Amino acid sequence: MISSNCRVGIVGAGTSGVYLGSLLASQGYKVDVFEKSPVPRTDGCGILLVGSGMRAVNEGNPKLCQKLLHSGTPVKNFEFRNLKGGVANSESVSYDENELPGMLIHRKAILEALLEELPQDCLHLNAPFVSATQTEKVVTATFANGETWEGDLLVGSDGIFSKVREYVVPGVEPRYLQDIVWRSVVEDNEFCTEGNFIVYMRGRGIYVNFFDLGNGYTHWGFFIEKKQTESEKGLPYPHDVGIPTEELEKVPEAARAVIKATPAEQIVCNYSYDIDPLPQLYQGRILLLGDAAHAKSPTRARGMTAGFEDALALSRHLQEGSNIDAVLASYQSERLPIVHEYQETSREISRKIGRSRKKKAA
Repeated sequence: MISSNCRVGIVGAGTSGVYLGSLLASQGYKVDVFEKSPVPRTDGCGILLVGSGMRAVNEGNPKLCQKLLHSGTPVKNFEFRNLKGGVANSESVSYDENELPGMLIHRKAILEALLEELPQDCLHLNAPFVSATQTEKVVTATFANGETWEGDLLVGSDGIFSKVREYVVPGVEPRYLQDIVWRSVVEDNEFCTEGNFIVYMRGRGIYVNFFDLGNGYTHWGFFIEKKQTESEKGLPYPHDVGIPTEELEKVPEAARAVIKATPAEQIVCNYSYDIDPLPQLYQGRILLLGDAAHAKSPTRARGMTAGFEDALALSRHLQEGSNIDAVLASYQSERLPIVHEYQETSREISRKIGRSRKKKAA
């Protein structure tokens, strides 16, 4: 086992970074988690946390897993509809006894539960990452608030627009998936309930989903295919974040009403991006985790799950390894083929259903 004197710095207090921090702190390591925002970013919308993600949580922290089971609802049925509202296919989901279900849950509930497991003195807010330097044995990170950290391992868990990634694989540019997506959570006791996940299949350039979050709430996502303007390339969201009325009118009335019932200030708008599979996950004493390492299309719902799997695997390798160099090599050997498969299959599904079709043709 790596000595408990090992100092681990984590850049990014999203779900992957906070889960890793909580696991390593519970194992006795000296952990510091740095977040650029002045408060933890518990905003966001609904998540389908698939069974493998739940297992990664349960193996690392059974108490946390129980919290998540009580914070959302198990997915029970997938229903596929056309844009006239007709049901094309319906697939019920069943679980074996003692099997952890795929959960429909608010990201806010997940991150709040994770933060409860992280010792308060580990979290450093208002600390945007600026740069890193390293020697053979020590890595140093500097932050915009003037803080400097020095330790044995620096983990970049700072998302698809990661700044830490530049020190592992320079020059990586997020790849636009040809979609703008709007998401939110709205009160709903009628349209999407009882563990349903409803998909309006792509037609005329749009795609819509809804899923039950339990407790009288529904998540919705509305996607349209659109090229970026030159001035918006590389931006996280378009200059105009309003949903185009003419596109929303293509959605059946009952579904459209759920979206229209959402206050505008509660709607999140983003461009959809992924990144190409990276040739490596670490360089020296700097390692990438979660979306910083393998951001992918959401078509297989493996984003948060992969981050939880990363965190669990790294904590295990640290316990089993004898030195940091061997730990990082064994971790990469295990995780790299897995996350590459997630990325490649997610991208291929996107192409098949129409997303990123224009990019492929080009």
